[in-house]
Amino acid sequence: MASVASPVSLFRSSAVFLAASATGRATPRRFFLGLGASFLDQLRGMASGPFRTAFARQQGVSPVEQVLMNVEWPEEFPFKEEDFNRFDESPDSLFYSEPRFVTHIDDPAISAITKYYSKVFPPSNTPGVCLLDLCSSWVSHYPAGYKQEKIVGMGMNEDELKRNPVLTEYIVQDLNLNPKLPFEDNAFDVITNVVSVDYLTKPIDVFKEMQRILRPGALAIMSFSNRCFWTKAISIWTSTGDVDHAWIVGSYFHYAGGFEPPLAVDISPNPGLSDPMYIVYSRKKANA
Repeated sequence: MASVASPVSLFRSSAVFLAASATGRATPRRFFLGLGASFLDQLRGMASGPFRTAFARQQGVSPVEQVLMNVEWPEEFPFKEEDFNRFDESPDSLFYSEPRFVTHIDDPAISAITKYYSKVFPPSNTPGVCLLDLCSSWVSHYPAGYKQEKIVGMGMNEDELKRNPVLTEYIVQDLNLNPKLPFEDNAFDVITNVVSVDYLTKPIDVFKEMQRILRPGALAIMSFSNRCFWTKAISIWTSTGDVDHAWIVGSYFHYAGGFEPPLAVDISPNPGLSDPMYIVYSRKKANA
C-alpha cells in the first residue's frame, strides 16, 4: 500500500473558525470540510497537487485500520494550538466535580474493549506487573476478576475512582493542567485509556510521559468511539470523523517519540447497530 499523507492537515486551508466559550471569551475553534471516510475519498480522487495520495481501500478491511498502514508522517507535528481548544474552556475541575456513575459507551462496545483487553493483557496475578488506567473513572472495563499487584487509576473525580473495583490505588489529577505523570521511569507494563484521549489538550506532553514510564516493549492502548462530551473534546476531534481520529491518535505516538509505529484496530461489535469501538496502540521501543 502506498504511503498515506495526513488526512486532517490536507484541508487546513479550508478551515473556518467559531468564536465561543462558556465564559463568553472569544476562543478560536477550527472546523474542517472533510469528515471521516469521505475525507479519504476526496484524497483518493486527487490527481495532482502537493497533497497527492494513492491511498486505496482494501475491500472488507476497515478504513480505520488502513489509515495507519505505511504512513509517511509530515516532518513536523501538523496541528496548531487552536486545534486543541474546546467549546467549553471553563476549568475541567468544575465539569468533573460531580461523579457520573454511568457508562459512556453501550454494552456491546464495552464487551468489545473488555474482550480485546483479555487477549493482550498480561495474565492476571503475574508477579511484578503494573498497569495504569489514564482518565479513569468508576469502571475500567478490564476483564472480570482481573487482578495485578498494582493497578493505578488516574482521573478527575475521587468519588468515581474510589468505586472502581479493579484499582489498587488512584490519583486525582487534571492532565490538561499538569501532564506530568507522577511515576518513575520504566514503571508500567500496560497503559490504557478508554474514550478519553479526545479530551487531552496537551497530548504530546502526555504521550511523552507515557513513553517515559512504560517499560521497554510495554503496551499503550488508546480506545475511542464516536461518543464524547463534545463541549470538552478538542476542536480537531469534534470536527473530524473516525478515520481521522485514528490518524490523530497515531500522530501522538509518532511525534512523542520512542514508540514503535502505531497501529489501529476496528473492534466495533455491530457496525451500524451499536457504538463503534476503535483502538490505536503502540509499544515503547525496546531500546528507548
